[in-house]
Amino acid sequence: MQNKKLLILVSVIVYFLCTGVSYAVFSHLRRGAPATASVPVSKTVQQAGQGNDYQAITFDPNQPKTEECPLNGAMYSKEEQAWWNKHRPLGVMVENHTEARPQSGLTAADVIYEAVAEGGITRFLAVYYCQDAGIVGPVRSARTYFIDFLSEYGNSPLYAHVGGANAPGPANALGQIDQYGWTGYNDLNQFSVGFPTYKRDETRAGHPVATEHTMYSLTSSLWAVGAARGLTNVDKKGNAWDSTFVPYRFKEDAPVAERPASETVHIEFWADPQYMVDWKYNRETNLYMRNNGGQPHMDRDTHTQLSTKNIVVLYMRESHAIDGYENNVHLLYADKGTGNAIVFRDGKEIRGTWSKASRTSRTKLYDNTGSEIEFDRGKIWFEIVPTYGTVSVK
Repeated sequence: MQNKKLLILVSVIVYFLCTGVSYAVFSHLRRGAPATASVPVSKTVQQAGQGNDYQAITFDPNQPKTEECPLNGAMYSKEEQAWWNKHRPLGVMVENHTEARPQSGLTAADVIYEAVAEGGITRFLAVYYCQDAGIVGPVRSARTYFIDFLSEYGNSPLYAHVGGANAPGPANALGQIDQYGWTGYNDLNQFSVGFPTYKRDETRAGHPVATEHTMYSLTSSLWAVGAARGLTNVDKKGNAWDSTFVPYRFKEDAPVAERPASETVHIEFWADPQYMVDWKYNRETNLYMRNNGGQPHMDRDTHTQLSTKNIVVLYMRESHAIDGYENNVHLLYADKGTGNAIVFRDGKEIRGTWSKASRTSRTKLYDNTGSEIEFDRGKIWFEIVPTYGTVSVK
């Protein structure tokens, strides 16, 4: 009996001794381990109080800005240009449900398209090329009109989404992706790409949310999938993505003395207060700051308010697809043809028209004299507003 007690006592001592040694060893290894492989964050993000957990690729902000981003005219360094010249534009579907806010990665998008996806809830097509977003999401499903807009970005732009509308009929986004030859090629559907490129994170919003609001990815990982399929800046045949791309025209910002003291652009899609947008103009920065649902619309990772240099309102006829899907929630927008448009830049309003000849044609903007509208260098945010929608300025 005494031998048994002694054996138990020795076992306990050995257990705690091993545990302590293991803890000491692993603590030492952890302290001596190299930093994570993520690239150091930019000065701007550090000032916003964030660490490098969002894994964005950034560059020395002090390098001369001599190179123009072909998507929005913003100026970057030669080092940054050398980086983006190795891939092609990437469109990511990011949702805007109230439970999805604050989203990740929208700050880094070069161009954003916003339109109602269903039930008055807007969704974003965020287009990336000249900046890396790091983590982006929550990622949601494809819609046909967003495919039409992304099709403007040259040959085989990458398209990231989680499934999509697939009922037979005019809103069949997944069927159209297959019809266009994107499936398994430049289409990065989460259902086919899967983990670890796409990951669910139930904690990222900071509060409990439904599962459909928890899918995220990394823009660098999505570009890597494209590269593995032979889609870098060229395809497998050596064709450059931008051989058919038509860039917009860009100009320098208006002098401060020529800018108004203030301006607020108010947008109502379906008159749902949670999705109403107010863009408040800042004269000093020449930026429009975004409020959504009456609150500043923030980026989850940079802790900065979303902003843009250019707002483009495209009035389009909205209709239901009537494809047999539950409650006919699938929508269509008449995004080919012509329609009325308003461009806001430099704190001023330019009324005119938009024109898009085909799915792959560029959406062109013209003022009331018929001249093509130039954009300020920086983000372009397209607001797809139904013809019955509300846009007011004060």
